[in-house]
Amino acid sequence: MTRLSARDLVVGYDERVIIDGLDIDVPDAAITTIIGPNGCGKSTLLRCLARLLPARSGTVFLDGADITTIKPKTVARTLGILPQNPVAPEGLTVEDLVARGRHPYQKWYQQASAEDERAVAEALELTATADLADRTLDALSGGQRQRVWIALALAQGTDLLLLDEPTTYLDLAHSLEVLDLVHSLKTDHGKTIVMVLHDLNLAVRYSDSLFVMKDGGLVHHGVPDEVITTDLLEDAFGLRAQVVTDPVFGGPMIVPIGTHSARGVPGLRKIPSA
Repeated sequence: MTRLSARDLVVGYDERVIIDGLDIDVPDAAITTIIGPNGCGKSTLLRCLARLLPARSGTVFLDGADITTIKPKTVARTLGILPQNPVAPEGLTVEDLVARGRHPYQKWYQQASAEDERAVAEALELTATADLADRTLDALSGGQRQRVWIALALAQGTDLLLLDEPTTYLDLAHSLEVLDLVHSLKTDHGKTIVMVLHDLNLAVRYSDSLFVMKDGGLVHHGVPDEVITTDLLEDAFGLRAQVVTDPVFGGPMIVPIGTHSARGVPGLRKIPSA
């Protein structure tokens, strides 16, 4: 069994069921990206895996145990999450924000320990934000802010990171900057990372495995080369597209066709549908 998994998961809001009977096993020490059309339950699944949203039925397992039976501080020391739109008090400095990641290790009557200070410094170093420590969040660029929020999660000392749209509102250059950081956390530090991304080509490029959701269920999962086909894109997203070979990285690359008539483009090699 992998460190993070779920069985027969049913999750919803009020009377509406969003996820119905889903099973998932998150590969260890890898980047897994959840993709799917809007409203299919991607962020809902991530919140449930992090125990931010209770399941109506079914079980999320963390290190083999039902996550609801584990103390909240223990979960926080094991699993960190970056939500879609994180907020912080106005005027908070970068270092103060990242230091909040140490709360699961502290008691109300204790000051920060040497271990806490070391963990904060390491998180700032890993995310290349140490030079921003004294600046306030509102003085940072979008890419810098995202790296700081990831530093907060790293300061928790967790091996499991759940990132909900870490590239939201970022331009392409800053999106690549953040995803390069995520990739280094996996390759250099052995982190297990689960992301939700809307940009399919970035998901393909940066992921070891893809989980494709539709209507609250899992319709396909596996390595990008096996998952991304013209049939899958049409079925899951209603997207008409060519799947070609990425000229830089060699994996699949999606070329949307849209509603206007597509003209033949010489040199595009289509990868056959599975």
